[in-house]
Amino acid sequence: MKNRDEPNVVIVGVAGASGSGKSFFSHKLQQRLIHSSLLLSQDDYYKDRSDISLREREAINYDHPNALDFELLIDHLKILKMGGVIEHPLYDFAVHNRKKETKKAGPARAVIVDGILLYAVQECRKMFDIRVYVDTPLDICFIRRLQRDVKERGRSVESVVNQYMQTVRPMFVEFVQPTREFADMVVKGLGDMHADIERVLENCGVRL
Repeated sequence: MKNRDEPNVVIVGVAGASGSGKSFFSHKLQQRLIHSSLLLSQDDYYKDRSDISLREREAINYDHPNALDFELLIDHLKILKMGGVIEHPLYDFAVHNRKKETKKAGPARAVIVDGILLYAVQECRKMFDIRVYVDTPLDICFIRRLQRDVKERGRSVESVVNQYMQTVRPMFVEFVQPTREFADMVVKGLGDMHADIERVLENCGVRL
């Protein structure tokens, strides 16, 4: 039986391919929540690589689960689930490493986390009360990723294409796509996604 004094915090995961529309969906979902909420990105939990050079960091496969500090993410989700406050890392894609500053987050009634590999590790997967998977055609995903990385992250078209072919797509097939089966809800990452957001809110119920 749930302790009457235990915080009623709902943790929602939003997973799917890179460029599938996870962040868009997560932001739209957060805007619809009535009570306090916060949004976390799996990207901020890439491991600290200050011990190696920029060139070495550029060669890391960031689409593999080993690139992520799941232990820290899980610890933070446990704290937030109990109504606590965390100081989470921030990631700088320009240098492929964490920033020196951190960000305080919590407490919140709802915690939304988006990331490609949220369901790839069982212990992390179990932290989510609702698991959403954004299923979008890969050609659309690639176009979105290309536009984003060139415009927002200062990458060249060639580097984006190379990374996509060498790691992004193979890791999607090996680690991301199989986690679709763990989702409570599968949504399409196209259009305004309004109807799918309403479906998630209905499944969340009065707890939000």
